[in-house]
Amino acid sequence: MFETTRRELLKLAGYSASATLLSGMLEQIAVHASGTEKLPRRVVFFVQSNGMNPNHLRPEGVIAPKNGKMTNDTLVEYSLKDRKLHKAFEALSPFQEKLTFVQGLSGCIARSDHSANHGCLGACPANKGPMLQTIDSAMAYALPKGIFRHVLLGLGGRPDTTMNYSLSAEAAGKANPIVCSPALAFKSLFGSVSEGEGRTAFQQKTNLLEFMKDDVRRVSNSLTGEDKEKLDQYLQAFENLHTRQQELLAKAEILKKNAPKLGEKIKSDKSSLILESQIEIAAAALISGLTNCITFASGGGGQQFGSFPEFNLPDLHGVGHGNAYGRTSSEECFVELRQFHVKLIAQLAKKLQDVKEGDGTMLDNTLIVYLSDSGESHHPNLREWPVVLLGNLGGKLKTNGRYLEFPCYESKNHRTMAALYCTFLHAAGKPRDKFGVADPAYKLSDQSGVVKELLA
Repeated sequence: MFETTRRELLKLAGYSASATLLSGMLEQIAVHASGTEKLPRRVVFFVQSNGMNPNHLRPEGVIAPKNGKMTNDTLVEYSLKDRKLHKAFEALSPFQEKLTFVQGLSGCIARSDHSANHGCLGACPANKGPMLQTIDSAMAYALPKGIFRHVLLGLGGRPDTTMNYSLSAEAAGKANPIVCSPALAFKSLFGSVSEGEGRTAFQQKTNLLEFMKDDVRRVSNSLTGEDKEKLDQYLQAFENLHTRQQELLAKAEILKKNAPKLGEKIKSDKSSLILESQIEIAAAALISGLTNCITFASGGGGQQFGSFPEFNLPDLHGVGHGNAYGRTSSEECFVELRQFHVKLIAQLAKKLQDVKEGDGTMLDNTLIVYLSDSGESHHPNLREWPVVLLGNLGGKLKTNGRYLEFPCYESKNHRTMAALYCTFLHAAGKPRDKFGVADPAYKLSDQSGVVKELLA
């Protein structure tokens, strides 16, 4: 009965933007009516520059390997229950039962002198540009689409950097831009409900798209053959953008309710305030349903030369080379930076945990992936690539308070970052057993498949 009504309503609506909106609404009603509601799942990739010390992931009672080199041939596992986290990760203690520290996965194919660039999320060579779709983009296509399929936010290497194209890619040769300006990010996502200039710009864009869409359609109708086909592709792009504007207008109430109040912070050139603004925008975008996939970068993707002068850290590259900037060691600098970034992740997790969803919260249906674009150190060898997982993607992953050290690079049981990314795609319902480019130097075992110990 409902399906018949749905078809009739859509027939009346035709193929307008309203039909697109109506279709989505009716699909939701159908899901509720059938009693088989599926809550949306979402993922956040948080990439920080300058390396992640494996010892920061080791909780109290877990001893680092001799000489810092892993030699295990089998999986080493500890429960995080009742263990004190390293001070670099203390801010995540409230989420300890949803947390998993992953050690021992390699990414040697992406080895570089500093950042692995697209190789970080792509499991591919570091210095050849966007060779293929990176895992964040693949997950954006695997998960239910919001108004924005994929939102990319962060901090560039300099305060005047507004875009970073060095970390994420939608396809070969097609880098995704990471928006490094909170003002630009806010305007793009919440301009429809902002005051003054932001609202004016949104309306002007809507009007322009309407005009161009109709104009292109008129020209298309006068063409034939290949020329018409090419112009129709442009028309589809305009119509998609116009539809998105209409979808934003339709969400006005929820956007007004959740739009972040950034005040003067949105104009700051301080790295810490830029990141704080961006994390608030990211949280609001997720909670408002604007997107289900966010890539968040703090200097990631070739921006290892960033700075936090407000923390007396004027040159992160100097920290990587041992400069302590008034502290007793550069390690103190790394710990302070980690503490700041982990605090941001904890703030995001808390905001999601505070929103009820089904029988749980938004955090229950979310996965946050935290790693560095240069693996285990400032100058990495990438034989191990520390990764922190928070959340289980709606019960699809086993991330319930675990510390895991996978077999070392010299072991026949070793797994790579590509296997981890295949695991994410399996959990998202779009299984893939190969990802990226295989490491030609590792020949002890097959590099395809998933990390089965992480799948629920």
